[in-house]
Amino acid sequence: MTEITAGTVLPARREDVTLVTADGLTLVGELAQPADRPPLATLICLHPLPTHGGMMDSHVLRKAAYRLPALADLAVFRFNTRGTASDRGRSEGDFGDGTTERHDVAAAIGFCADADLPRLWLLGWSFGTELALQWGNDPDVEGAILLSPPLRRADDAALDSWAASGKPLVALVPEFDDYLRPEEASRRFSRVPEAEVIGVPGAKHLWVGERYVRIVLNEIVRRVNPAAFPLPAEWPAAEERRP
Repeated sequence: MTEITAGTVLPARREDVTLVTADGLTLVGELAQPADRPPLATLICLHPLPTHGGMMDSHVLRKAAYRLPALADLAVFRFNTRGTASDRGRSEGDFGDGTTERHDVAAAIGFCADADLPRLWLLGWSFGTELALQWGNDPDVEGAILLSPPLRRADDAALDSWAASGKPLVALVPEFDDYLRPEEASRRFSRVPEAEVIGVPGAKHLWVGERYVRIVLNEIVRRVNPAAFPLPAEWPAAEERRP
């Protein structure tokens, strides 16, 4: 057995995919599924702000794809929103400040639904939480997990829409977040009866440090596949990659 660290890549079936949006752009992504069995649920990852370095490889989302298919039987779908580049490639188009990205969110949900992936959950981080709240309240989506939600682009009307849907929202809010801290987050999300705000002591907006990554991944699994909680800290013959 070896310890799971920041660079650990666990077994999975991984395939490069492309999406075509309703306004005609091609987006690049990756789908990771359990290596030898069907997934029990699916995470659709919405990455942080691309104008500040956010992309499908942003570290928490990358580590979710590297670990959760093996550890929790989850499918993890990551993609670059319009105009965003990573090692996987560059998605067509230009950054739309969260507005035209509604087509990107719809294309991602549609891809996963058409692939008959089970129990779709949105996993948004920072800017990605804004996309989830504004554009992700889709009939095919079961709920959303929000990492470091700024609640800037997403206003009370977006929250009220989620409240009306009755779907769960789980917001993981760092104690020392740059934009929205737990006390204010609890107040803002109080208008959504199904919302749960979890303050994370010591954490910051970017979730730097393996300790905080493990907290995030465990909280995801606790909601989406509680039978796999808590996640193990070790795995036999784990592969290492550069973080």
